[in-house]
Amino acid sequence: MKTSTDRILTTHVGSLPRPAKVAEFLVKKEHTEVYDREAYDRCMEHAVNQVVGEQLQLGMDIVNDGEMSKTGYATYIQDRLSGFSGDSPPVHFDDLSGLPDYRQRMGQEAGTQKRVKRPKCTGPIRFTDASELDKDVERLRSALDSHGAMEGFMNAASPGVIAVFQINDFYPSDEDYLEALAEAMKQEYQIIADAGFILQIDCPDLAMGRHVVYSAESDKTFIKHASAQVEALNYALENIPAESARMHVCWGNYEGPHHRDIELKKIFNVIMQAKPAGLLYEAANPRHAHEWSVFRNGTIPEDKVLIPGVIDSTSNYVEHPSLVAERICRFADIVGRERVMAGADCGFATFAGLGKVDPTIARMKITSLVEGAEIASKKLWA
Repeated sequence: MKTSTDRILTTHVGSLPRPAKVAEFLVKKEHTEVYDREAYDRCMEHAVNQVVGEQLQLGMDIVNDGEMSKTGYATYIQDRLSGFSGDSPPVHFDDLSGLPDYRQRMGQEAGTQKRVKRPKCTGPIRFTDASELDKDVERLRSALDSHGAMEGFMNAASPGVIAVFQINDFYPSDEDYLEALAEAMKQEYQIIADAGFILQIDCPDLAMGRHVVYSAESDKTFIKHASAQVEALNYALENIPAESARMHVCWGNYEGPHHRDIELKKIFNVIMQAKPAGLLYEAANPRHAHEWSVFRNGTIPEDKVLIPGVIDSTSNYVEHPSLVAERICRFADIVGRERVMAGADCGFATFAGLGKVDPTIARMKITSLVEGAEIASKKLWA
């Protein structure tokens, strides 16, 4: 993972707004509708090349493929792992309980887009097909080389997020299910790392899982689950250097009240036990921006690079660059300027065809992130 000794580097979490044609192909593929595979491949190649170029043009340093080929950040595994079929029941958001009118409005705002399926585990899990991953790797490598990018990252789902949000209908216990996922995903992680990309593991299970899946349980019980998920992740990463990986933790990329979110201070020590050196987390939205002080008061391993979200991914407000700079400097004051990058709270298009932030405004927000990093760099290296 590249760091800098003379300025704050910039990056983001992963998903970026997909062109309409890309989303159309993904929905057809998701619902097993007929589509032209060659046209699909050409479309994806063009989209990845374009989105890499756009990120660099906006001033981003560490870029990715925008997750163009993924219908969902974790549901894509059905194309690579055996043992998944059908659909899981809708998840329950505890913070939306008692808000039926708002839930209905959220559904209406999502439009007529077909719901992304969350296949459940119905058989033994094995990593069986690397073809889609190989194409992702090839497309990103080509785009990075073509545009002369400094460094690229590629997203992958954590064993824990798959286990939490895609129900187990096969293994005798949740522990067995998680263990099988860690063993299978280990191969995907290795392919990404061997390709020379920074491996980003997406881990909303460590925070969002509390108010979505484990809302009926105590914080203590949830933290036990989270610890097991971190242990499974560390096993899956055993052959990958910590500095070659980063992880993203969030409470859910949706505009809701979030008043049921577990406090960062309660899961902080568990998160810090995870192997990846880079840590991306929410630090911009109204519910979690104040929790920068948890880092000030907590124990942070010396190898950790903090990548706080300095722009919100669910609001069409464009953060002022001066506010972005203030947020960056807070964390630089805690761990030192060389151990901080500027990032976003979450992705801008978690699922294909769905996104709260207008694509043009998303680019405006990224521009503000870059400008804020420049302001912070001048202050920190004055």
